[in-house]
Order: sequence, then structure tokens, then C-alpha cells
Amino acid sequence: MANLNGNTVDTAVTKINSRKVFKIAIIVYAAILVAGIVFGIIFGVSLDVSFKGGTMITYSFEGEIKDADFEAVVDKYITQKHTVERKKSLAQKEETFVITLAGKDAVSNDTQNSLKEELKETFPDNNVDLFGSNTVSPNLAGTFFLKSLVAVLIAAALVVIYVGIRFKNIGGVTAALTALCALVIDLMVTFVTCIVFRLQIDSNYIAVVLTILGYSLNDTIVCYDRVRENKKLYPKLTTEENMNLSISGILTRNIVTSVTTSLAVLTIVVVSELYGLSTLRTFAIPMTFGLLSGCVSSLFIAGPLWVLWSKKRNKKAK
Repeated sequence: MANLNGNTVDTAVTKINSRKVFKIAIIVYAAILVAGIVFGIIFGVSLDVSFKGGTMITYSFEGEIKDADFEAVVDKYITQKHTVERKKSLAQKEETFVITLAGKDAVSNDTQNSLKEELKETFPDNNVDLFGSNTVSPNLAGTFFLKSLVAVLIAAALVVIYVGIRFKNIGGVTAALTALCALVIDLMVTFVTCIVFRLQIDSNYIAVVLTILGYSLNDTIVCYDRVRENKKLYPKLTTEENMNLSISGILTRNIVTSVTTSLAVLTIVVVSELYGLSTLRTFAIPMTFGLLSGCVSSLFIAGPLWVLWSKKRNKKAK
């Protein structure tokens, strides 16, 4: 036990060395980044039509059709570069095949109808029908991507302003920028997850980004709030000791919250995998890894960075 300014601190709870964990976390995140770059070079980044432009044609069917048989018929009518993906939605009783063409490539209505008739003849017992067709010009897709990016940047700017104002007594700008560094790392993890699992970057990903921004920020704010409180209670603690004590005090709460939230999202992942619901996969899988990353980065990236920055600032002031 140690007595600081009349207040007692149990030294057992300050055994967490945030600086050592920070070094380990940096190594792990660097490995994740390298893996993302390698997978990105090998497989590329898959963008939804909404972001890159192109045409998406959907055919519904009943029963069972082999992917290879369906693709063989499609290849007769669509000579442009394309992909064929089987999808299933909870809102639909039928499964669907989605044909995607990127960029300016388009398929005429006549070709779509001819393909539909050929599919009906080839699979007479499967009730194949044209479910929907959507074409997005590259210019419109670029505009949509830009608006999505602006929404994320505005959210990040509001994060910096909010944290800077709320924690001005412990170095508001410093706290805000280190919190933003942790958020950037979390978003990097979600992006790498999409590359590794070969998930499309679509509107679901933007929803993941905005959700992770709020979730990770909340954990960081709890940490900073404890630092501010301990600074009043134990003014003789150094900046690093204060951070270690603060992390020790909220670590269990942080882990429990992250695990319970991740379990809920993992349930969505399991359902999406069991029923082939691709629309859920592109949300649930990156969300799961983003939540786990937020649990680590909010404490062991934002916190130690704040300590390092504060020490450097104090040295300059002296």
C-alpha cells in the first residue's frame, strides 16, 4: 500500500505496465497491416457497384442450381468481365444469382431478357426469373463514395472537438488526437478484415465505420475520465502511474463490455454463414474485429500515446 497526499493506493492494481503492452500492441497491429497489404496485393480490394460504378443483375430461382452450370450460361451472353455470386436474403424466399460488371460496362435489356429465356430453358424446374437490374455510372458512384468519406471525416472531426473540450484539464488537444489515432487503427483493422475475408466494401462498411467510431470513442472517454479523476485523488502520481492505475480500474469493465457486445455480433456472423446471407456478412464480420480492436486500442494505444505526448510536452515546458 502507498499513501499519496493522504489517499491510499493499492499498488497491486497498478501492476499493468501500459508502456509494455503498448509496444506489444504496436507489433500486433503492424503485423495486421502487413497482412492486409499482402492480401490486398494478391486478391485486391472488392468494391461494391455503389462505390465503383457498373451494373448489377439479379436472377431469382428455386430449388438447386450448380454455380458452374449457371455461370456457363451467363458466359454465352455476357462477354465483358463479370462476376457471378450466389446470395440469399431473409426477406426473400428464393435464392438469387447476382451478376456484377464493373465500371462503364453495361448489359442491354435485350441481352438480359435473352439470358433470362436461356436460363429458363436450361433450368426448366427452377423457375428462374429476372429479379432486378441496377446500373450506377462511375461518376455517380464516385459522388456517393465522396459523400461517405465526408461523413466519416465529419464524425472524426466532431470526436476531436468533443474530447478536446471535455478533457481540456488533462491536455484536451493531446487527448483528442491520441483518441483519433486509436480510432484510425480500429478502422484499419476493419478494412483489413474485409480484404482478408474477401468482403465487398459497400454501404454496410460505412455503417461499421461510424459504429466503431462511437464504440471505441466511448471506451477511450471512460479511460480519460478515470485519468482525470485519479489526477485529483492522487496528485503525486506521475502521468504514467496515473494511466496504469486508470487502466487497471476499468480493464475488467472494458473486457466484459467488449466480450458481451462481440458475442451478440458473432451470433449475426453465425446466422449469416449458416444461411449464406452475404448482406449480413459484410456488416457482422468487420464489426466483430473492429469491436475487439476497440477494446485494445482505446486503452493500450490512446492511453500510452497520451502519456508519451504529455511527457514530451512537459519537458518542453520546463
